[in-house]
Amino acid sequence: MKRKLVVAITGASGAPYAIRFLQIAVQHYSEIYVALSEQALQVIQLETGRTVHPQNITAEALIGIDTPVLRFVDKRDYFSPPASGSFQHDGMVIVPCSMGTAGRIANGISNDLITRAADVCLKERRKLILVPRETPWNLIHLRNMTQLAEAGATILPAAPGFYHQPQSLDDLVDFLAARILQQLGIEQKLVPQWQVEED
Repeated sequence: MKRKLVVAITGASGAPYAIRFLQIAVQHYSEIYVALSEQALQVIQLETGRTVHPQNITAEALIGIDTPVLRFVDKRDYFSPPASGSFQHDGMVIVPCSMGTAGRIANGISNDLITRAADVCLKERRKLILVPRETPWNLIHLRNMTQLAEAGATILPAAPGFYHQPQSLDDLVDFLAARILQQLGIEQKLVPQWQVEED
């Protein structure tokens, strides 16, 4: 059975999380629809040094892997598959998720493909995972996150753990990518399960 995923990258800090997650996700999904905000492209260059041209986004430029699995969709294109509830897929991940994006989704404001696709996930009872990185959270942020959780979204803050004794920044990034994969029901080998001996 073909697995399909929708991924959005917004302008919050945390571009390395998005890139690493996609590098692993392409091994588990046959199609991944990816939407990026303009701010996301700026943050990707700032945080990773990767230059991704908005008129010519490629998998090679974004994640360093030439793969047909990634299908880039314009965040203004409401005629792309993720905009409709009739499009069957296995969930959506917004990584990183800006507080502006979270606020619009929490309040039913679908002003682009990213927020529309998230709204579709909620109304169709599909898995929606938001990875906010902002800190600290003000009362508006907290209320929006509560509203999203009540609506069925999974809130997975970009808060890597240290119990696996990370030795590098890559280890911390892998921790978060692993948690996203686990929430999607994907078996991962990036980070060992706590107190479980591997075969």
